[in-house]
Amino acid sequence: MENTKLYTILLQNNILGYFRYVDDIVIVYNDSNTGVDKLLDYFNNEIPTMTFSIEKVLDNSINFLDITIRKSIENVSFSIYRKPTTTDTIIPNDSCHPQEHKHAAIHYMLNRMNSYQLNKSSKEQEYNTIKQIMYNNKCEPSTLNINITKHTEKQEKNDTQKWAKFMHIGKETKFITKLFKNSPVKISFTTNNTIGRILSHRPTHTKTRNQLHKSGVYRLTCSDCDLKYVGQTGRFFSIRFQERYRDFKYNNNKSKFAMHLLENHHSTGHTDNIIEVLYITKRGRTMDTIEKYYIYKETKNVTKSMIKTQ
Repeated sequence: MENTKLYTILLQNNILGYFRYVDDIVIVYNDSNTGVDKLLDYFNNEIPTMTFSIEKVLDNSINFLDITIRKSIENVSFSIYRKPTTTDTIIPNDSCHPQEHKHAAIHYMLNRMNSYQLNKSSKEQEYNTIKQIMYNNKCEPSTLNINITKHTEKQEKNDTQKWAKFMHIGKETKFITKLFKNSPVKISFTTNNTIGRILSHRPTHTKTRNQLHKSGVYRLTCSDCDLKYVGQTGRFFSIRFQERYRDFKYNNNKSKFAMHLLENHHSTGHTDNIIEVLYITKRGRTMDTIEKYYIYKETKNVTKSMIKTQ
């Protein structure tokens, strides 16, 4: 479209400059030769499958991607632009991530500050912003000086460089990777607690239902008072839960959990909200030990909450 329809429109309307990145476009024009509102109509009429909107220059400046463009009689100047929704959050310095990961955002911001054609005041303002972001994320001030030094040094690119990736677990990883310092192998680090991994391991309804067709140690939670019951079963969790539900439904005192619901006039809820699989295993000594561990854990939590309440 740019090489056919839009190109003709740009020529007919005396456009001086056209710059696009994905779906953001900057157009340079002269008010005396171009009616920008008519230009917008041409765009929308020629390409009805797309909708174009316009943002005009305000106070001689306009935002494009991550820069603010300001025009004056003498020249055009640039500064770094951050959206109002942008937060100062980067990987905090007290997290268990490799230093390389923690400094990545700082490297990026410094590289941008030094690469863009910023004037002295804009560069100083951006430098102070980076310092504030580092302070908010508990980074050492000396880190900024280290990063600036790294950016001033030119590094030669080596296309034949070999890389090895290590899972970062702390000081131990650093100790091991130091052995490669004088070798031709460069080291990169990865972590296990990524957002994608955390989200993929969240217990969904489908996963819960699959787990309910196994045996092991489980926990029941009263939906009215948050009381918890830990038990074990060598059969499917779903079958054991149905037995306790029948005890509640037919006023049977075989189940302690059902007795609690009946005596306190509490309601039973959906399976996914009441039962939680704690450990999947077969019947035996292992199951007995794990059940005792979780009973002890729940008792300890209750004792702590009672102490806090008192």
